[in-house]
Amino acid sequence: MNSFTFYTPTEIIFGKGAEAKTGEVVKKHGGRRVLVVYGGGSVKKSGLLERVEENLQAAGILFEEFGGAQPNPLLSHARNGVRAAAKFGADLILAVGGGSVIDTAKAIAHGAANLDTDIWEFWSGRRTVERSIPVGVVLTIAAAGSETSNSAVLTNAETGKKCGINTDFNRPAFAIMNPELTYTLPRRELACGIADIMMHTLDRYFTHEAGNHFTDRVAEALLKNVVIYAKKAMVNHRDYEAMSELMWCGSVSHNGFTSLGRTMDFGVHKLGHELSGKFGVTHGASLTTMWGSWARYVLPDAPERFAQYAENVWGLTVGTTLERARAGIRETEEFWQSLGLPLCFTELGIGVQDEETLAYLADMCTDFGQKTVAFFHPIDRETALAIYRQANH
Repeated sequence: MNSFTFYTPTEIIFGKGAEAKTGEVVKKHGGRRVLVVYGGGSVKKSGLLERVEENLQAAGILFEEFGGAQPNPLLSHARNGVRAAAKFGADLILAVGGGSVIDTAKAIAHGAANLDTDIWEFWSGRRTVERSIPVGVVLTIAAAGSETSNSAVLTNAETGKKCGINTDFNRPAFAIMNPELTYTLPRRELACGIADIMMHTLDRYFTHEAGNHFTDRVAEALLKNVVIYAKKAMVNHRDYEAMSELMWCGSVSHNGFTSLGRTMDFGVHKLGHELSGKFGVTHGASLTTMWGSWARYVLPDAPERFAQYAENVWGLTVGTTLERARAGIRETEEFWQSLGLPLCFTELGIGVQDEETLAYLADMCTDFGQKTVAFFHPIDRETALAIYRQANH
């Protein structure tokens, strides 16, 4: 193993009925005045929000609701949340939902602790987060892994820019995880979540840094596990075993454990973020749209790595190194297609784009050519443009 630092402070409360412990856990982590952040009406319709709030009330905790978080969470909405948290005097932000709700809660927490700083200063890289207030999570979706991660994403609708920041201040104090809360997920949302779990691992797995054999085995086992239980979950959304396996894989995929001893890449995430920022497409779908084009473009850099992936995740042992590598890419894409996920712009629903739009995406990805992103194969403007062209059909 190479050298690494591993920090995962989030307390996990996992299992059936876990949300009944919300008040107890909030109080344990110092919450007395809680801003409850959620998205649309699903948590209200299901009764979850009411149960959580009754639990807070029973524990003597004051709370105020802040709803309306959207997929590809918006900077403007998070700014409103900062004002709401400040007015209420919140000392803990409780996210009830999935990744977009959690990322919104993280942004609100940073803003509430730094009222003299606009939160976009953090996301644009002009300021560094040096303090925040605690965030807790009641998770409803197995997908983004934001409940244990050090990352958070916001979209600036005024500029079309979607970007993330990594800081340990993003790590939630606790995550309450009851797989039963995922039973009512629409099929498309479940599929996109599965893709997100896999991509959080794949964007860490493809590396030129050798010697991290245990990290490799963990990543490969996680990916195989997701494939097995994704198939079961897509048939029966109320399969507790399948949904619980996916929920935990989602957390482990993004808490840093599958990247120990190596540098995270996240090139595909960056390419996908620009599609979400421009077209408002679902995050998981943007990733499956870009991964195959990225993989074929960078394959010559490390065919042995792709062949290892093909063999250890998909069981493909026949053929030359290059043949197995290509087969592994095809197998991944065929799996995503079986979930109903897109592999190109047309399947994503945005249609074939003109060269001007592709250039815009490449510019946004690389700050108009001023920087490169990713490490496995550094992506400059021309590389980004070439990969977008490959997906543009």
